[in-house]
Amino acid sequence: MRVTVSGIPGSGTTSLARHLASILGCDLISAGEVFRQMAQEHGMELAEFGRLAASDPSFDRLIDERQKEIALAHDNIIVEGRLSGWFVSEADVKIWLYATLACRVNRIQNRDAIGDPEAAMQVTREREACEAIRYKTYYGIDIGDLSPYHIVLNSERFGVEELGIIACSTIEVIRQRT
Repeated sequence: MRVTVSGIPGSGTTSLARHLASILGCDLISAGEVFRQMAQEHGMELAEFGRLAASDPSFDRLIDERQKEIALAHDNIIVEGRLSGWFVSEADVKIWLYATLACRVNRIQNRDAIGDPEAAMQVTREREACEAIRYKTYYGIDIGDLSPYHIVLNSERFGVEELGIIACSTIEVIRQRT
């Protein structure tokens, strides 16, 4: 079973993907973690690395191509990433998570240890705008187009365990069909 988990920054994709991988006993590949790791390797803050990626499409393409390659090499995998639902067209279940901007900024502020709430808001808005432009320019993808996704879940309303229950129910329905 191939499952993608996508959403904009702070929506909880990494948390849900890790949870699903754990309870389903699947492998996990995360584009966000790869992107953060690359930023760290370049000695850059996330927003700064995002601007670099905006000027050099090879960064995004490298992450996206590698993620798809890994996903297709596994029968049981959770693929987490902003565009994984678009790139892993062979996925059995494609999940999109959303939450309000205020909720996501709070999560990002805590996760990335950004002390100033206004700075967290600015970083989040800048990152989202930068990514939206890159996805449209590089791939012709409108990040707001949720048509590739099978289910859309509110991660502000439901905790990771509850989201996992909903996702696992969906996965079970798909398994029964095959």
